Amino acid sequence: MAKFRKKGKREVPQPPSGSLSDIVFMLLFFFMVTTTMRETENKVNVMLPEASEIVKLERKDLTSYINIGTPVRHLQAQYGTDSRIQLNDSFKTVDEIRDFVAAERDAMSEVDRSFMTVAIRADEKTRMGIVTDVKQELRKCSALKIMYTARRGAEK
Repeated sequence: MAKFRKKGKREVPQPPSGSLSDIVFMLLFFFMVTTTMRETENKVNVMLPEASEIVKLERKDLTSYINIGTPVRHLQAQYGTDSRIQLNDSFKTVDEIRDFVAAERDAMSEVDRSFMTVAIRADEKTRMGIVTDVKQELRKCSALKIMYTARRGAEK
C-alpha cells in the first residue's frame, strides 16, 4: 500500500466566526434589558451621617426618597447655598410634599400602598428644623413609615 503524505506543515483550522456576531448581539441585548437607569438626578449634595445600626431595605421599589441638602455647585447661583428639599427631579417646598406622597401612592398597586416607606436622605450638616418640618408634613398626609438613610460608621 502506498502512503500519501502532504508536504508542508499542518495548521490548526480557525474557529468559525459566523456565530460570533450572534453572541455579541445576545450579550448586548441582555445588558440592555437588565440595566436600570437612574430615575432622578441628584441636585443636592448629600453627605450621609454615620450610623452604628443599619438595616437594609427588603423592597426598594416601595420606597420614595426625599433629598435634603445644599444645591450642587452649578445650581448654587440660582438657588443659593441654603439647604433645599428635592423631590424627584425638582426643588420643592414643604407644602408640596403632600402632592408628592399622593403621586407616589397612586403609582403603586393598591396592595403595596400600606407598605410605602419614605426615606429621608439628609446631609449631615442640614439643620434639624427642615427635617422636622418634612416629618410633620409627612404625618399630615399619613406617610408614617419614615426611614433615615445613613452610611455605616467606622468600627472601633
